[in-house]
Amino acid sequence: MDYQTLRTFADSWGLLFMVIVFVAVVVYTFRPGSKKEADKIAQIPLKDDDDPNGDDKE
Repeated sequence: MDYQTLRTFADSWGLLFMVIVFVAVVVYTFRPGSKKEADKIAQIPLKDDDDPNGDDKE
């Protein structure tokens, strides 16, 4: 394979692959029920832990 063949392949099938990945990510993000999960994940930095290391030993 030479450079021109790889470039042609990337221009056609590479673009199609990236569009499919983009659409899949958008669909996954905006699927029903994802808001609840996103809100839960967004609260993780605000969670007040007594021991940030997870050790219960004193």
